[in-house]
Parts: sequence; structure tokens; C-alpha cells
Amino acid sequence: MYGVHPPKNSGDAVGGGTTEVIRTYQTWKGSNIFFLGGRFIFGPDIRSIFISIFLIVAPVVVFCAFVARKLLDKFSHHSGISIMVIAIVFTIYVITLLLITSGRDPGIVPRNTHPPEPEMIDQNTEVGSVQTPQLRLPRFKEVIVNGCTLKVKYCDTCMLYRPARCSHCSICDNCVERFDHHCPWVGQCIGLRNYRFFFMFVSSATLLCIYVFAFCWVYVVKIKNSEETSIWGALVKTPASIVLIIYTFICVWFVGGLTVFHLYLISTNQSTYENFRYRYDQSVNPYNRGVINNFKEVFWRSIPPSKNNFRAVVVRESETVHQASGGGLVNSNLEKTPSDREIDDRKVTGDNGSGRVDQNEQTGHGEGHSDLRGGQPRRSSWGRRSGSWELPSDNASGRGDSNRIIGGSSGSLDGSRGGQLTGQYRQ
Repeated sequence: MYGVHPPKNSGDAVGGGTTEVIRTYQTWKGSNIFFLGGRFIFGPDIRSIFISIFLIVAPVVVFCAFVARKLLDKFSHHSGISIMVIAIVFTIYVITLLLITSGRDPGIVPRNTHPPEPEMIDQNTEVGSVQTPQLRLPRFKEVIVNGCTLKVKYCDTCMLYRPARCSHCSICDNCVERFDHHCPWVGQCIGLRNYRFFFMFVSSATLLCIYVFAFCWVYVVKIKNSEETSIWGALVKTPASIVLIIYTFICVWFVGGLTVFHLYLISTNQSTYENFRYRYDQSVNPYNRGVINNFKEVFWRSIPPSKNNFRAVVVRESETVHQASGGGLVNSNLEKTPSDREIDDRKVTGDNGSGRVDQNEQTGHGEGHSDLRGGQPRRSSWGRRSGSWELPSDNASGRGDSNRIIGGSSGSLDGSRGGQLTGQYRQ
């Protein structure tokens, strides 16, 4: 779903294909949904936002209609009106934080258009009559963070080495800086650029629940005193207060517990993913700078600008087989065989010299966690599979890869063995 459809006018023909002048968000390879011409970016589960809004607005409406309205004249100098005003303003504030958290770039790392150059050359392998080297791309790289040696992992989908604390979300299909988790209630990844607003949203929702809970009891006490009855007798006379008290009590345990948990994470400079994945209790956390500095990092440090310009004008070539300069062939529509599919990630258990394990390794069904411990299978890789970047012949078993570049002395498409293979990007 896009806020603006691609323009219908095509450009000039280029190399047997056509080009279109479109926006970046219209060619976005993640699972995100954009609105208002790429000004707002949401996750694929955007419908959950409406559920969250309903769960916030509905009880407040009941509170204003059956509780706050009855308290208008219960206080001197007509100060009872402030109870309803504060509830309404507080609700608008919470909804605004929800939309800001959900509709902004969480810190997506732009994908590379091609894999990085391999750094190792293994033994020569014979392909047909041509001797070609076997190129290997390291699965991990070592980086130094605050004096600690950490390993960062190569992402086959985004074709890059993830920065420290970055992880690939299997739901949004993006690498996100300082990835915390994918929140289904917000419908967006929580990362470097929206974590502050996420915490403000959760903590504000907690305060709103406490506010409604408290004034429901105030109303019950007012009924008890005015009619000289028991608490149970007063509760029977206001069923709306009973429902709101039960509802807000349950919600406080949820959002309140989440607020306390994230206060702990902020004080120790951890993300939810790191806390569940690495357990720094028995090892040194290289990101911990002390409680005060950790809070400053979240609330006082300026939020870095987005690395993506979703409204930037780009030129997209049509996905057709066309003749490249020098007789090369570029084919982006060849079918991927089962042998080319990305293998499952496996956890690295080896020590890297400092007792630390990979800070960005992923396992199982996807590369990120969600609040519900769910996820969708990760999408197929665009890049080559690291560790086994071989160079087979042009017509080896009829296999094809989506980003194959073949060079030769002629531009024929007959698949003859005379053309020399110069590169291949494996999915």
C-alpha cells in the first residue's frame, strides 16, 4: 500500500529496457507500508495500531461519560471539569506518541546494491576448461567497542556487515540500528530512532491507566459518603466504574510491567534483544556507561537523522534481460533453485578472545524478536551466501541467479561454453 502511485510516464529506452523516474519508497524492498508519499513509514502489521488506539480510547470515553461527568459538581469552584479535561488531553498525548513511534524510521540501515568484495581467495577450482579462484566472504567480522572485541555478522538479505547492536527484523525485513524488538502493538520495529518515543508511550499509557483507576475509586467513595452505604453497595450503583477498575488494573500490570522492565534496560544500557539473547549478567556489557550516562544517552542525546530519503527521486530500470556494455548479460528474473536458498543461521558458540560472542547473530525462524515471540520467515537473500561464493560455469545444470553478471567475448545469449564467467551473486 502506497500513499502515491508510481507515475505512469516512462523514460527513454535504455539497453533494451525502459526506465521510470519514481520515488525511493516505491521501490522499497522491505515489508514496510508508506503513507503520504513516503513521509510516514509503518510496519506490515499496521492494522494493530487501530486495535491499540481502540484499547486506549474506548475506556477513556466510558470514563468521561459515566465517571468524570458525574464528578463535575462534586468538587468546589467547579474544579471537577479539570478531571475530564486532563483525561482527554492525556489520551491525545498517548495517541500522538503511539503514532510517532509507529510512523517514523526506527533506524533502518540502507541495503547495499551489491555484496562487498570478498577478502579471501581459496584454492583454484576448475570450471569447464577455465581455472577460476573460489572466493569466500567471511561470515563475521571483528570490531572493537569500548575495548571489547565483538563479532558483527554479514546479512545476506541487505548485503552488508551489520553495525554493532544492529539486527535484521524478520517481519519488516530490514536491518535496524540498536534493534530492540518488533512490537506488534505498535506495528513497527523499535530501534535507535524511535526507542525514546516508545518508552514515553508505554510509560504515559501506564500513568493514564493509574489516573482512570484512581478517579473511579474517587467516584465510588463519593457515592459511599453521599448515600451512606458500603463500598460494595457503592460499586453496585456504578457498574461502569467496576468495569474500568478491572480493565485498568489488568492494563497496569501489562504496560506498567513493561515500563519497569525498560527502565531496567535503560539503566544498564541494554536492548530487549540483547537482554534475552546475550544475558550480560555473567559477562561485561561493553555499552554500559553508568546509570546517569545511560539515561542521558536515551533521553538527552540528539536523535540521528534517518539514513534513508524515502522521497528521493530514483531511476528504476525495468526488470528485463538486456544487453550490457561489452557483451555482458544482466538477468534479474532467473529462477532460484533450492540449492541457492539461504541456509538457516546457526549460533556461534566459539570464544572470540574476550569471552564475548557475536552481538548480531540470529537463529531460528527469523533475525529479530517480537513482543509475541512470533515472526515470519525471513525473505530470500539478494546477496551471495558468505563462505561459499563459488564461480560455476555459465550453463551449469541450467541454474540461474537473480543478480548474475556474465562477461564474454561476444554478446550472444546462446549459453555457449566459450564465454568466461566473471562474477556471480548468489542468493
